[in-house]
Amino acid sequence: MPWMYAGRRWVATRDLQLLRYPSESAVACPVTDGCYLSVYWMTAGRYEEHMRWTVGINKRLNRDGRVFQQRTHVFTAFQDHETTVYRDGATGPRDFHALDHPYAGLVLQVIDAESPEARAGLLEWLRTRHLPGRLAGSPAAMVTVFHPTPLPGDRMTYVKQVEGVDVRLTLLWFLEADPRDCWESHFAGLGEAVAEVGLGRVELVAPFIPTVPGTDLYVAELR
Repeated sequence: MPWMYAGRRWVATRDLQLLRYPSESAVACPVTDGCYLSVYWMTAGRYEEHMRWTVGINKRLNRDGRVFQQRTHVFTAFQDHETTVYRDGATGPRDFHALDHPYAGLVLQVIDAESPEARAGLLEWLRTRHLPGRLAGSPAAMVTVFHPTPLPGDRMTYVKQVEGVDVRLTLLWFLEADPRDCWESHFAGLGEAVAEVGLGRVELVAPFIPTVPGTDLYVAELR
């Protein structure tokens, strides 16, 4: 699509779905909903142009019967980049390389601040204190942080409007290891860490592994 310069698709097999938390999630209900995650990087400053193109092309594809309707959109959103925190400082791939670099896993984390006014404080705590400490010595090379933006009013009707746009932060942890191999040691306690500082609530922590394009690998492991 125009102005999207990188993308990658990820999958959560049933065993990965069962690692997700919290059980009562404002994002996925039940928390095991959603098997695939597609992530795209958009060129800065081209959001409006891309949005107009994608709304138009999806309407045309829908009329042509080329839209796969047998699916549920669990968490679909355009998001603005807030910050990226790196484990290894200036060495290694940058965030704009992240969807081309062969990372072995991805963890999606969604946090809602206590109020719109509190989101800036939550972001600052994540950027300066929480994420640097969590990344040190971990299998995650970087964490990118975004906040969601509202979808246009003329979006496709099967995609629900984004919730929590004024309080929510979305984190993507890019892993150099399979998330199953490091879940308990590095990711099982993210909800408690946020709750302890009283800045917000973790609404989803969900691990994924990359798909293999052009194959049906993992399809038999989704249920």
